[in-house]
Amino acid sequence: MIIPFHKADVGEAEAQAVAAAVRSGWLTMGPVTIEFEQQFARHIGTRHAIAVSSCTAGLHLSLDAIGIEAGDEVIVPTTTFTATAEVVAYSGARPVLADIDPVSLNIDPAEIERRITPRTKATIPVHYGGQPCDMASILAISKPHSVHVIEDAAHSLPASYRGTCVGAIGEMTVFSFYATKTLTTGEGGMITTNNDEYASRMRLMRLHGIGRDAWKRYTAEGSWYYEVLEAGYKYNMTDIQAAMGLVQLGKLQQMASARSRIASRYNEAFGQMEQLEIPSVRQDSESAWHLYPLRIRNELLTISRDEFISALKEEGIGTSVHFIPLHLQPYYQKKYGYRAGDLPRAEAEYRRYISLPIFPTMQDREIEYVVEKVKQIVTANSRTTVFAGRATD
Repeated sequence: MIIPFHKADVGEAEAQAVAAAVRSGWLTMGPVTIEFEQQFARHIGTRHAIAVSSCTAGLHLSLDAIGIEAGDEVIVPTTTFTATAEVVAYSGARPVLADIDPVSLNIDPAEIERRITPRTKATIPVHYGGQPCDMASILAISKPHSVHVIEDAAHSLPASYRGTCVGAIGEMTVFSFYATKTLTTGEGGMITTNNDEYASRMRLMRLHGIGRDAWKRYTAEGSWYYEVLEAGYKYNMTDIQAAMGLVQLGKLQQMASARSRIASRYNEAFGQMEQLEIPSVRQDSESAWHLYPLRIRNELLTISRDEFISALKEEGIGTSVHFIPLHLQPYYQKKYGYRAGDLPRAEAEYRRYISLPIFPTMQDREIEYVVEKVKQIVTANSRTTVFAGRATD
């Protein structure tokens, strides 16, 4: 059996919506994108949703909205994809990498507090794998220092924290609609905010800094005349993408329930195995389960994490690793002087996590196949004896 790491839940409904957008003759950003924004804002519970070409673009626009400048500092977790930090570098600001909480794998709020300086302009907490960060602590730490909080929710649609949707908690939140995400438009993203000034700025800057409703220039109600107000960017979404997004949004809860069901089965299967550590979810939160990061206890196995991945691959099971900590990457070491050993908790966890397949269209037989093969690998390579679901010496 071959089980990919991910398979997008897209089908005939998405194909028909995209075809309708193509047949409409309006291919770029237009009325379908605006409808997607409106429905997304209602779903999250914010006044504004700004559709963009990627989550990376959304993070960049968010930093622009708060006036990020060269010499500023922005605190980000080292356990994240490079986009979270690279957008900080675009303006000449410095990404200040922080260590993680080894339980949740999210940024440790105490690390944020420890790294705040007079130059700190913002922090970008990442809701890792769909598990919400400790936002109450992060906001309480940031507010006295006037540090902006921009949430990277690339993994976290739909997730909630203390009964509030991720996306309606802080100043700005940015979602990803990349091919592997919990809602996909192929490429794309969305920024949510209740701040009118930020929303206006981001809408201006996503389309070349041209004045309000620049996308209407070629409509009956538009005008050939336009004014360039800022040196903006080409960060808009297209109606083709938004058409797919509207269909995906309509079945978001269904897809989320499927992910949660798979995670529950994995938790049930692996939770009693001493050699494995299942993901921890805050009691006051609901996860989007974008990822299922299973951690191995290296001291209880005779094989490494990398060898475990190879063994799963031999059985036809696709996996991934999220993520290689940024402070171990050549660019961040060369540019900012980070070195191995600087953020030890992130390094320790990196050496033992594996992202297992978790996607809405997984069939029961596929889920059980993954469970069976993981257990077999553990049993065959254990330093302890597995008996009745428990590991003993």
